[in-house]
Amino acid sequence: MGKPTGFMELRRQNEASLPVAERLKNYREFVQHLTDEQAAIQGARCMDCGIPFCTSGCPINNIIPDWNDLVYRGSLADWKRALDVLHSTNNFPEFTGRVCPAPCEAACTLNINDDAVGIKSIEHAIIDKGWEQGWVVPLPAQKKTGKTVAIVGSGPAGLACAQQLARAGHGVVVFEKNDRIGGLLRYGIPDFKFEKSHIDRRIEQMRAEGVEFRVNQQVGEDVPAQKLKDEFDAVILTGGAEQARDLPAPGRELSGVHFAMEFLPQQNKVVAGDVLPQQILASGKHVVVIGGGDTGSDCVGTSIRQGAASVTQIEVMPRPAEQEDKALTWPNWPLKLRTSSSQEEGCTRDWSVTTKAFLGASGKVEKLNCVRVEWNAGKMLEIPGSEFEIQADLVLLAMGFVSPVQKVLEAFGVEKDGRGNAKAATDGAGCYKTSVDKVFAAGDMRRGQSLIVWAIREGRQAARAVDEYLMGFSDLPR
Repeated sequence: MGKPTGFMELRRQNEASLPVAERLKNYREFVQHLTDEQAAIQGARCMDCGIPFCTSGCPINNIIPDWNDLVYRGSLADWKRALDVLHSTNNFPEFTGRVCPAPCEAACTLNINDDAVGIKSIEHAIIDKGWEQGWVVPLPAQKKTGKTVAIVGSGPAGLACAQQLARAGHGVVVFEKNDRIGGLLRYGIPDFKFEKSHIDRRIEQMRAEGVEFRVNQQVGEDVPAQKLKDEFDAVILTGGAEQARDLPAPGRELSGVHFAMEFLPQQNKVVAGDVLPQQILASGKHVVVIGGGDTGSDCVGTSIRQGAASVTQIEVMPRPAEQEDKALTWPNWPLKLRTSSSQEEGCTRDWSVTTKAFLGASGKVEKLNCVRVEWNAGKMLEIPGSEFEIQADLVLLAMGFVSPVQKVLEAFGVEKDGRGNAKAATDGAGCYKTSVDKVFAAGDMRRGQSLIVWAIREGRQAARAVDEYLMGFSDLPR
């Protein structure tokens, strides 16, 4: 694999980013993919480790060592082969190469006692070269089956499922409740992390492959569930886990307290050219983001670009260690302190803090009443005498998501699990099938809030399950 001694001789090189002052001027992506030479060096660091834990650490089981080796070899033909290997497991590497947290790198054998191979950066470089060279082209089915499939939701699970089924020869229609295709990729992830042109060119590819997209279609409301069951041979529910976790503290009703997913999609729409007279803006305000995950970080970066006077991010969990104990955590994804690019741009962070009340006057939020907490045997305990206040003109709730939107599941009458997700197994007979005949579920709709790689994996696997259901067999990959 690669250069046999490369992992001992060559150091990891991360992708370059534009300076903070430069990137805050707009909402464009600022991470620059590796040059061919840099990518080859990173590919050379891939070890001939016998058991590629990176592949099992990746939910879509990318064949990582193979494309690392091809990029190391470096000819144009090798790069094209690397793209073919990458596409064999992943429909949208330009999505994952930008917004996946890279659990594959945590599982890299080199990560036991050194810096992991820069797998995500190599993936990013491969797919970008693929588009630049014109290698990414429509792959329409040679023969149509006459079967039709409705897919509800156009996020990564729905898009992956749609593309696989279209390539198998089925007639596929994707229903999306918003005015543009892409789900949370379109409305949720900031443009400075993921420009929406990546979605647009995949949509054009998929249209050429026979996929039909219908926007402004709220299934369960404008489009009755029964209509889909009557008109299609199978229906797949692939919506996102959009039911946000609330914070029902006193003062929650004050103006200026919003869910993250009220705030972030509006900026996506403005970047796309829409005019929103009532946009929620952080301009000139003291912003407090409650929640320390990726969504909270997205709120931080967006608030800074809008010109917030200050941004504070608080998290109820304790501050993680700077470095994980790899002997205990490898090859699993470790809990450790991570600082996002948005947090680097100017943000005060605090941990072990919970909000007791939203305080304000004339119906508008002005402060948060907070208290420090400690954790004992999984229980959160307030620390006596530790109450304090944080100035806040805008509060953004980014504490995760609890379930899919229930009205879609209820419209189809599918059985739900204890967390409010569609109940469907992922193995054995009836894979991804719900309790309702012809209705399948995948992605966040089935598993709850998760990573983009899990969404793509489930979309692909559900496509195979539906293909088998319709045809009695399937040549789609497992």
